Amino acid sequence: MKTIFFYIALGLLFVFDHAAADKITLRIGVQASGTFDWELAALQDDPDTASADFQLSVQRLANAEAGKIALQSDAVDMIVSDWIWVSKLRSSGADFTFYPYSTTSGALMVKDTSPIRTLKDLKGKRLGIAGGELDKNWLLLQALAQKEQFDLKAATEQVFGAPPLINEQLKQNRIDAALNYWHFAVRLETLGYRQIIDGKDLLKALGIKEEVPSLGYVFNRNWALQHKKAVNDFFKASQKAKNSLCDSDAAWRKIIPMTKVDGPATQARLRQRYCEGRIVRWGKQEQQAAERIHALLRTLSGNKLTGQSEHLQPGTFWSIEE
Repeated sequence: MKTIFFYIALGLLFVFDHAAADKITLRIGVQASGTFDWELAALQDDPDTASADFQLSVQRLANAEAGKIALQSDAVDMIVSDWIWVSKLRSSGADFTFYPYSTTSGALMVKDTSPIRTLKDLKGKRLGIAGGELDKNWLLLQALAQKEQFDLKAATEQVFGAPPLINEQLKQNRIDAALNYWHFAVRLETLGYRQIIDGKDLLKALGIKEEVPSLGYVFNRNWALQHKKAVNDFFKASQKAKNSLCDSDAAWRKIIPMTKVDGPATQARLRQRYCEGRIVRWGKQEQQAAERIHALLRTLSGNKLTGQSEHLQPGTFWSIEE
């Protein structure tokens, strides 16, 4: 009898090992301080993930640039980045593609007591900018100023720096306004700082009404075609995880330590802004709007951000129906 049980157990072990071997391993590169990390935690906490066609191997990355290097060197299969970079790479022969992750973008912040109320009030002021001279929101802010018939770059003194440094500069009155990433803007909001404009309203002011994702999953298209079901199932599971974080207080509480923010007010505002970035629609209209944004950024950056191509490259966007 013991012999029979031994062979039954051995057979079950083989079945489980075989099932695990059949799963596609997705090597995901994640910034330790990024919101993608929250989503992966919620995803792996979902019982349905155990029966999915994929399994995850998560690699922690220092910053966005480290992620790009890891993807291009085939150290990971997927990162979160932007479609402008994808199109630029495709124009040089690379085969990366993009699937939307979030529409949440940065914001221009000032102290609540600041006299700055509009872009024109920035004239003669010191403006802190996270992301460097080719930051998309900085370029688009200049485009909006041009629309209002003044040169924002010439009219202000710019201070570039890492997001935490930009926030500190504003707190210490070393700059008059801060253009920072959305989660750093949230930290300022809950301290009583005031938003002048965010990335979404910036696009609307420039005539782009569609909600275009600011960030998305970036991966090799040929690799994804070879593992299409696993990749698409991962996107569906990731969206489910995001919905869980937005709709379930219990799920949100589990990832609060990962947000690295203190106080219920900050945590609530962080959750609100994160959930506002959920992808509601992604179709032809949004992709045409992305083409218009590309044209704007190409002109504003003198091709430095977008590359030499006049248009978004074919294949820049991945369709889950492919």
